[in-house]
Amino acid sequence: MMSKVQVEELIAEICPDGVEYKSLGEVGEFVRGSGLQKKDFTENGVGCIHYGQIYTYYGIFTDKTKSFVSPELAKTLKKVQTGDLIIASTSENVEDVCKTVAWLGTNEIVTGGHSTVFKHNQNPKYLSYYFTTQRFSKEKCKYARGTKVIDISAKDLAKIPVPIPPLPVQEKIVRILDNFSELTAELTAELTARKKQYEYYRNELLTFGDDVRVVPLGEVTNMKAGKFIQAIDISDKQNDEFCYPCYGGNGLRGFVKTYNQEGLFSLIGRQGALCGNVKRVNGKFYATEHAVVVDVNNDVNADWLFHILTHMNLNQYASKSAQPGLAVGNIEKLKIPVVPLEKQKRIATILDRFDMLTNDIASGLPAEIEARKGQYEYYRDKLLTFTHKKVLRENNNATCS
Repeated sequence: MMSKVQVEELIAEICPDGVEYKSLGEVGEFVRGSGLQKKDFTENGVGCIHYGQIYTYYGIFTDKTKSFVSPELAKTLKKVQTGDLIIASTSENVEDVCKTVAWLGTNEIVTGGHSTVFKHNQNPKYLSYYFTTQRFSKEKCKYARGTKVIDISAKDLAKIPVPIPPLPVQEKIVRILDNFSELTAELTAELTARKKQYEYYRNELLTFGDDVRVVPLGEVTNMKAGKFIQAIDISDKQNDEFCYPCYGGNGLRGFVKTYNQEGLFSLIGRQGALCGNVKRVNGKFYATEHAVVVDVNNDVNADWLFHILTHMNLNQYASKSAQPGLAVGNIEKLKIPVVPLEKQKRIATILDRFDMLTNDIASGLPAEIEARKGQYEYYRDKLLTFTHKKVLRENNNATCS
């Protein structure tokens, strides 16, 4: 993998006087799309990319489309050729607006409303990578308009400056960033495979015959809801004053000054669309009224119970109302198998290893993926930050050879 030092040496060799920044309008042409709706999708036909798919489905480049439209409709839509960028010029938030996918397929495809096609003669992946940088994000924020719906016009996009090094430099940078992306993709694929493996073994280990004792949860556990706490008493960051984690219906909410639970418990979210999610918490912490705190008696191992509750998919028992919920009384009536304690511990130990590998954000694959992403973002922004040629020209009247 090439280092940033090597890239800097390449830039110094090819363009020793710096890299020229140009406005996107100088680099290429913007074509605003129109007319494509999701209801227009067909099973096959001409490939198309809908603006919503740019920030929900695609990465920063692709050579295949998820959707198609009829050849008749395609004639009326904006055309996208190999190397063009498709930009989501409308979004519900500033983060997603101007998300971009470079079309690398060999066939001509189409796009529609709320999309802008950028036609240029640069390396498409280089530009697409640049559109993800912090520098570009700051520039686009200057032109974002709207509140509930954010939009950036093609006219304003054309004003945004981008560094345009020689094509060989662009290609080298793309290779480096591609390598980082591939490493992250490999880890993500491994995580997906491990999760499937975890689910398989969990199903196998937690499926028993008719000879196993089955009892209501209320007979082997003690369940109670946590207590209300005002939002102003919760801090986003942990410090000496706000030192205890606070858990609500969807997991960690922040940190508080006091605690109302101490020990190893399972917590069940009892309100909202995600009610029934299960967390395992150990130590001193605060549980709010939206979390059900589950303690165990001497017949049940706490770690075993966590895996049993996760396996049960408790969300399926939520009330069918505008605000879904789980009543403690109803959860207590659900039945679970109870095998000897030693067997519970053995199974819990096996499943804990899988759980740590697939879910632990401190030491498992998720932690490694986050570390890779952080490394990638750091090098991406470093690699795409250049000495401005115009500044150097003012200082020493140099020209790019």
